[in-house]
Amino acid sequence: MPFSDRRDFLKNSAAMLAVGAESTLKPNPPINSSNTVPEDFFRLAYQGKRRQELWSLLGDLPWQHQLEPAKVVKTERHEGYTLERLVLDLNGVEPVPALLLIPDKRQQPAPGLLYIHWHGGMYDLGKEQLLVGADAQPAYAPVCAEKGLVTLAIDSWCFGERKHEGDGHSGEEDTFKLMLWKGQVLWGMMMFDEFRALDYLAHRPEVDPQRLGAFGMSMGATKAWWLAALDPRVRLCLDVCCLTDYEELIKTHFLQGHGIYYYVPSLLKHFDTSQINELIVPRPRLSVNGRRDPLTPPSGVERVRDHLLPLYERYGRREDCRIELFDCKHVELPEMRKLILEWMDRYLVAQLPGQPHPRRAAPAEPA
Repeated sequence: MPFSDRRDFLKNSAAMLAVGAESTLKPNPPINSSNTVPEDFFRLAYQGKRRQELWSLLGDLPWQHQLEPAKVVKTERHEGYTLERLVLDLNGVEPVPALLLIPDKRQQPAPGLLYIHWHGGMYDLGKEQLLVGADAQPAYAPVCAEKGLVTLAIDSWCFGERKHEGDGHSGEEDTFKLMLWKGQVLWGMMMFDEFRALDYLAHRPEVDPQRLGAFGMSMGATKAWWLAALDPRVRLCLDVCCLTDYEELIKTHFLQGHGIYYYVPSLLKHFDTSQINELIVPRPRLSVNGRRDPLTPPSGVERVRDHLLPLYERYGRREDCRIELFDCKHVELPEMRKLILEWMDRYLVAQLPGQPHPRRAAPAEPA
């Protein structure tokens, strides 16, 4: 059953890891490295504690809201897949329009992918990016259908069918300000919706809850790695053009490059970018970024990479973390997509070794 409240989610995060594929991983003896992490990083309780701390920064979240069943608005036939247009009840504040792509040819059960749309000032686009793409990133619907990935995409707050004002930028700023008055954080409410959307995806009868991925570009990329840090059910994190080190962004005087949604009160008192990302270790992680992208200073990408790789090495999983810079700006290159498809095949499409994919034990709840 879906997580009912924050306490349930947080207290069971360790249990989620303990029953998963990563539970057999043990860190190797210490290695000589300048990488500094707390002494107890490799103890399971450490990530649970830090995950709880990260959730606590995201404002008042509607954990107590009792979810209503999803509503199917329309079913469409496309080449290679069926598309369900849904309305999900995720937060108790406003309904959340969503797309569910169900490939014709898929494993039983099939891997699931949460596709998270970008910002780009394109407030009308939202979840439809999955179907139509954008100039900087071709559509992923054909890819998901071909690979047999049951794929869910929702409209984020202020985007797509959740854009409630003619001027999307003004609507976003108004939403941010009103939420602050109410003790909420727009980024927190965005992440809560993605978390609940992942929960819905994990409980679809077509989906194997042990093979869930999170994928996005730009705003969607940042959401993907935050979600993977917050929720250990994310087996594979794939992010494009937004592994932004906060300190490097400050140094380059480019805070205006990211929208108002991006900023979380007091975050830097508790976490830097590397410390959020280390909560994904040792689960598979691919991050591809542009060396000429001012939203993602390259020295910051390298800093995060150099922090994470020794941690993966301690688990003997060095090959499961790849963080790359390409000679481009804020765009997905064909070489980037080639890597993304390879990682989808390796970590989602491939059957998990030694696992019979049992039918739906309810996932343990968070930490």
